Amino acid sequence: MTHPAGTFRHQAEIPYDVKLLVDPTQAELRELSLQQVPNVFRSSYGNIDRITRCKSRFAHSTYIIAPITEQGFYSAKVVPPQLAERLIERQRRYIESVGALICINGYQGLGRHAPPVQWLYTPEGANVAGMQQVLAFPRSAVEDAEQLDAPFRPHFRLVMTPACLSPETPGEVAIIVDLEHWTTYVLGSDYFGESKKGMLRMLCEYVYQLGGLVMHAGAKAVTLEQRRVTMAVMGLSGTGKTTTTFSHQGDVTEPIQDDMIALWPDGSCSPTENGCFAKTYGLQEDQEPVIYRGTIHPDAWVENVYLTEEGSYDFAKQRLSPAEVEHWSRTLVDTGAPPENVAAYAAGTVRPEDLLDEQGVPLDGWDFVAWTQNGRSIIPMSAIENSAGLQPIPALDSLGILNRDEGTDAAMPGVVRFRSASQAAAYFMLGETSMTSAAGKERGKTRSPFTQPFFPRAPHLQAQRFAELAARLPQLQLWLMNTGYVGGEQRDVAAGRALKVKIAHSSAMIAALLADRIAWKQDPDFGYEIVDAAAPENRALLEAVPIEILEPRVHYERQGRAAEYSAWVAKIKRDRRAFLTRMGVGEEILREIER
Repeated sequence: MTHPAGTFRHQAEIPYDVKLLVDPTQAELRELSLQQVPNVFRSSYGNIDRITRCKSRFAHSTYIIAPITEQGFYSAKVVPPQLAERLIERQRRYIESVGALICINGYQGLGRHAPPVQWLYTPEGANVAGMQQVLAFPRSAVEDAEQLDAPFRPHFRLVMTPACLSPETPGEVAIIVDLEHWTTYVLGSDYFGESKKGMLRMLCEYVYQLGGLVMHAGAKAVTLEQRRVTMAVMGLSGTGKTTTTFSHQGDVTEPIQDDMIALWPDGSCSPTENGCFAKTYGLQEDQEPVIYRGTIHPDAWVENVYLTEEGSYDFAKQRLSPAEVEHWSRTLVDTGAPPENVAAYAAGTVRPEDLLDEQGVPLDGWDFVAWTQNGRSIIPMSAIENSAGLQPIPALDSLGILNRDEGTDAAMPGVVRFRSASQAAAYFMLGETSMTSAAGKERGKTRSPFTQPFFPRAPHLQAQRFAELAARLPQLQLWLMNTGYVGGEQRDVAAGRALKVKIAHSSAMIAALLADRIAWKQDPDFGYEIVDAAAPENRALLEAVPIEILEPRVHYERQGRAAEYSAWVAKIKRDRRAFLTRMGVGEEILREIER
């Protein structure tokens, strides 16, 4: 039985016999990273870039401690207590052999429900400690003078040892989640996402117990004709959540949070992090100026971004030349590339074109020839232009879902409005998008509810809670936006078979949504509402966004592909019902995808 939220606290004493470095400064963590962490480089901007062995999260190596018979109660795999204890003891022995831990104390959010958190890292994780300290809210932001004078007693604890491998689990990585004691143990991963997500997983359980729901969403305050409201956007990695959060609408736009928010039973929402965790691949100053300038800020931390010989970042780096592989050979081998393959490629004894499949994805053992697209930056809110003051946050007025549609069956409208809380809950659970580099080599459509993979309980409980919360907020605007393509993918755009939903299109649709300037009509196939192209009120929006994006049926009909569109409608309804059924979603929500 998990200790109830709000009642259990760890003791102030840290349960390892080691020397502690408690709450070091950012400057101290940077110096420690340069001394203790492998494959760390200082950029010409003054910030630090770490090249990691693990390029993404290891969901397949994440386990909740529970008997095998209780697997159906959790969204992740379970691990028997005996194996968990063996791995935790392995980590303990490693920590005490090293003899030192970095301790970061802070809060996962703001407000009276914000849980106190303690993060512990061995020295080779100093850069992760620095990143996590940026995202944590300091004690001074939550505690009064009396609390600040008392020893810190965390509700959650995370222990991370990047160099302590786990031979018994895939990739020699293990993430052990002890919900009973609000503790997560990370062995073998040097990827910052495991630290960030490890704590968010426990936060999901904590907020759920208190009647709310944590959502994978960015948020911003927007001022419209002197009315200040909060807009939140849910989206999986690569859908444009951060881009949308930092785009400008209304008279004033103030970013609040770029990744996760908590929605409470009274309709209020709160941030979970004191900074921005941004994807950097393809980053351009003219397209995303706030994120670009934040990423090159001296106070930012960077992970897996290509550094030129001059020390600047190349955010668009893809395939490496033999000379570049030679330059990076030590780091590539240190982070897992086969030495013999690195040497052969650098010497020019293999042809680059022979190492890629028909999709341009490197073959096994040759991943290093293509620089990872899962580069990230961690930016403190103090380095984010026009960031909002976080106390208090205005009422949540608008909540949307981002779907990056791509491929031959990309046919989601540019923007839709949901007609009920149940309908919105169905699409919240679907979480449809196209897989991106953060998902590794896999491509194609993926579905994942918008608290996954952080919600530890059975998935259907998310849908039920979301519908309950949305129903309590009748004024809440619920919508979905396609941030990908209509009719195909990038290579189809030049051929005229597809249209790209550009950032300018997205910004225009959001501006019209927030100002309530859209006249809607009901989609005949799905029952949600789409832009009524015939309505005079939508003339300005249609000048900014092609009708084919707002109503994809038009695009398919104009191209003589009407049968293709009809086949997509039938197939996606079947696929959606099958997925939601596997998630255990109730019939009331299931019916909403077929109207």
